[in-house]
Amino acid sequence: MATLNVRIAGARPVVCRASSRIVSVSAFSASKPALIAKPALAAPLRQSAQRAPRLPQRAVQTPAATASPSGSTAPQGIKWAQAWHLLAIFLGTIAGIITQPLPLGAVAMLGLGASMMTGVLTFAQAFSAFASEIPWLIAIAFWLSGGFIRSGLGSRIAYSIVALFGKTTLGLTYSLVFAEALLAPAIPSVAARAGGLFLPLAKALCLACGSDPEKGTAGKMGSYLMMTCFLCTTVSSSMFITAMAANPLAVNLAAEALGTTISWGTWALSGLVPGLAALILTPAILYVLYPPEVKDTPDAPAKAKEELKALGPMSTDEKITAGALGLTVALWIGGASIGINAVAAALTGLSILLITGVVSWKQCLSDNQAWDTLTWFAALIAMAAYLNKFGFIAWFSNQVVGLVGGLGLSWQASFGLITTLYFYSHYFFASGAAHIGAMYTAFLSVSIACGAPGLLAALALGQLSNIMGCLTTYGIGSAPPYYGANYVPQTQWYKFGFIFSLIYLAIWGGVGGAWWKVLGLW
Repeated sequence: MATLNVRIAGARPVVCRASSRIVSVSAFSASKPALIAKPALAAPLRQSAQRAPRLPQRAVQTPAATASPSGSTAPQGIKWAQAWHLLAIFLGTIAGIITQPLPLGAVAMLGLGASMMTGVLTFAQAFSAFASEIPWLIAIAFWLSGGFIRSGLGSRIAYSIVALFGKTTLGLTYSLVFAEALLAPAIPSVAARAGGLFLPLAKALCLACGSDPEKGTAGKMGSYLMMTCFLCTTVSSSMFITAMAANPLAVNLAAEALGTTISWGTWALSGLVPGLAALILTPAILYVLYPPEVKDTPDAPAKAKEELKALGPMSTDEKITAGALGLTVALWIGGASIGINAVAAALTGLSILLITGVVSWKQCLSDNQAWDTLTWFAALIAMAAYLNKFGFIAWFSNQVVGLVGGLGLSWQASFGLITTLYFYSHYFFASGAAHIGAMYTAFLSVSIACGAPGLLAALALGQLSNIMGCLTTYGIGSAPPYYGANYVPQTQWYKFGFIFSLIYLAIWGGVGGAWWKVLGLW
């Protein structure tokens, strides 16, 4: 067990313990070690973790500090005026995204305008992220999902799974949960998956089984089913980069800190075991804590078969969409090995849909959510990146290192504390993207400074940025649709949200930690 003595100018020395794995914020930012993970193989993951630098077991001095206008100290090179002005604009933009006095894209434009009017950022700096592949990947994925839903392929897949597994309430719930999880990589909007596809299906099945909140029969099946389906959307969203719109933002911010981009396959492989464990346990645990009054649902398979019969044979549009999305997902998984990035893969699938007429460009232009997401994503990415470049994140991280490191904990305990603080601060956020944009980089830097392996910390914080949506009725895009169905009272929603937050943290810390050990991430 090595001990890291971190000295921050103007403050007392603090101690952060790490098991022969010590990285300071300043050293990490300067060296940007290449933690490169291949998409689907455990061995390269081990190699990447082993390549991370290990500092000698001695005291580490942070760089010389300069005085800020307020009299505090900061790492040498911080641009105080620009950093504090940009921080004010950034926090104002985040506040606007949370409270939404205007559409998110409009709030982002106001933030970029303020940054240029005050001279904090140049035009090239403010709009630099519009040349980033991450915002465009999400916009293209939205257009792909539009074809997936409009072609009828999504409904067909969902009904087919329900027809096979829906004879009991528990079986029906598992069929919906895993159907949603299977479709998650192809539909980047959890709100679209929940509100546009699975909530209508779940509600129709509840009504068919006599569970209707307007008639006082919500408890027959609907309360359990809706709460379970919602909780599992937070899990499925955490398992794939493309399963939730804010995940690529975490990837982009991690790339700024680590110096390398987390691949689609690396994220999926690391989230596979804890994600599957959570998907399997959630319906079973809630079945005990919040049991449905009706435990058999013999009408559900028949209802699904009726819907499938009404759909008729698979249409040409469905076949084209299935082929296009299958090719896209395959390229997302393995394209990097042949030099095809995620945006090129998505454009390939979209091109097929455009050429065949399954999706029209007019429909893409009218997809306001896609363009809105592109705008505010790029704005947040640019401002967060320049906060880091101006030196603010390194300074802030050193302050938190002084607090957490002063407790004298091992890196595992320190990372557990950091993760808990990050997780439960989500009560104050109505957007996963806003939370990631505001806090992800700083907490990732602090985790690394306390000795946590960089790739492990980036993946854990990124995946838990989805899981923490379980806490409230507003914390993730799937919460408002499911809560708005009126099957689950607000008190029950918050109670089970908190209970499962503890369960999910235990799963990611226990099962996930063991799995990441196998992969060689620590």
